[in-house]
Amino acid sequence: MKYKIGTGYDFHKLEAGNEFWLGGILIPHYKGSVGHSDGDTLIHAICDALLGASNSRDIGFHFPDNDPSLKGIDSKKLLSKTKEIISNKGFSIGNIDCTICLEKPKVKDIIPEMQKTLAFVLDIEIDDISIKATTTEKLGFVGREEGVAAMATVILQKS
Repeated sequence: MKYKIGTGYDFHKLEAGNEFWLGGILIPHYKGSVGHSDGDTLIHAICDALLGASNSRDIGFHFPDNDPSLKGIDSKKLLSKTKEIISNKGFSIGNIDCTICLEKPKVKDIIPEMQKTLAFVLDIEIDDISIKATTTEKLGFVGREEGVAAMATVILQKS
């Protein structure tokens, strides 16, 4: 069996009045992500990691931010399409490890729901997706609560 590792990184500006989608979950908060889609930073990082590991370019190549049909799209649909892209190349997901960088709101209690949602979309076991959250100790754009960042690492298997 052949294994491939991929990494993904994404960040979005946070702005008052926008919905805040993260890990496929709508999180109550007075600020939300600014993006062409729903701005789900975690899902975008996972998509990039999956695409990278399968040598399938990146999220911007497959889902360009100037495509009007993708305006406001639910990022779970992008993740589902990404799963289809890697599956068509003969890959299956071994595991996913993610880190969310966010000062506020605290998301530790929502992580199990994110895992359940993402595992369902990707048709993997909940145990195969790890999500951690951290702050940046009030440093940088994340620390000033101006944005959210997420990183993901994946292992794909190819028979």
